[in-house]
Amino acid sequence: MNLNPHRPWITPLVIGTFALSAATGGLMFFHLDTGLNKAAHEWLGWLMVAAVAVHVLLHMHAFKRHWAARVGKGVIVVSLVVLGLSFLPLGGAKSEPPFVRPLKTLAQAPLPVLAQVAGIDMDELKSRLQAAGKSTDGATATIATLAGNDTKAQIRLLNQVMR
Repeated sequence: MNLNPHRPWITPLVIGTFALSAATGGLMFFHLDTGLNKAAHEWLGWLMVAAVAVHVLLHMHAFKRHWAARVGKGVIVVSLVVLGLSFLPLGGAKSEPPFVRPLKTLAQAPLPVLAQVAGIDMDELKSRLQAAGKSTDGATATIATLAGNDTKAQIRLLNQVMR
């Protein structure tokens, strides 16, 4: 397969996708991402993977030289070890986005309080819960008791109630 015609654009594509990934990843790290930053980071990251794969294929000779050199091999091996370690549960509790705690608190509120926050009456709240497949007669029930301990399920139910 002759990939030489691709040489003029593959390195700029790797540079561009890296810049996009670095910028959106940095924004996400500091919780400053907005709009499509997260989606761009996740989906266009696949474009970076493909671009790097083609880049390696085009520069296989240089890639092999890095594996032969002591420093190159060391950097690659250390990177792979760090990647492997990143899968171990070493850091304690998993951090969650900053919006999760307020949503969990809202999910713990009694339904009459939730209705007030949503700006609806209890009948409308019960109707929305019923449309979501949940029903309750208890004034002490909460979204958390209806949806269970799954935070994503609680957020989905809150979303249906707050529409």
